[in-house]
Amino acid sequence: MVYDATYFHKDGCLLNIMDAIDRKIIAHLYVEKESFKDAYPWFISLKQMGLNPSFITTDGERSILRAMRLVWSQAKLQRCLYHLQHEGMRWLRTYPKTEAGKALRNILSNLSRTKTMKERDAFIGAYNAWVRQYKDFVLSLPRTTVASKDLRRTMVLIKNALLDMFYYMEDEHVPATTNVLEGFHSRLKADYRRHRGLSKEHRIQYIHWYCYFENEG
Repeated sequence: MVYDATYFHKDGCLLNIMDAIDRKIIAHLYVEKESFKDAYPWFISLKQMGLNPSFITTDGERSILRAMRLVWSQAKLQRCLYHLQHEGMRWLRTYPKTEAGKALRNILSNLSRTKTMKERDAFIGAYNAWVRQYKDFVLSLPRTTVASKDLRRTMVLIKNALLDMFYYMEDEHVPATTNVLEGFHSRLKADYRRHRGLSKEHRIQYIHWYCYFENEG
């Protein structure tokens, strides 16, 4: 299955789960914000109703990953390659000021295009070689500098996600990204703009019916 979240205004967030194979909405929940305290009991209730996925493609929000691992410990959590690449390259900035930053940005730029085992091994090999070459340099930088913060955050991002990046190569039904659900969210928000001004109660009803008719269509 695929999990993603999207925000409406400042007072609401839609948590959404989609079947990765038939692209039907499995469940959705409108909450104040994406958080463990809302996601965990929701996931528990879904499990009690029989939802036990073998894999989940997710954007990688930490509180959600924690809840998923507690509720569905048997599931493989495929990290969305687009989110990983986008977040890492955003932290490294368009024009990194260090050679380490430039090299790491170049490695990340190929992530979402990784389609074969050979390309996967090339990505992992390039990243491990980067760590061997630049780790001491990164650790030597004053922690308060922009370069240090950017490089450390990106290193942690890749290190924590590396084991969960490539499950899609083991099973053709596992999406490498959350793009299919993000596409649905884009359509939903575009249609919702024609109904701006709805109260929170009516907004929730609108989203509920939109998800319902998406499955019926």
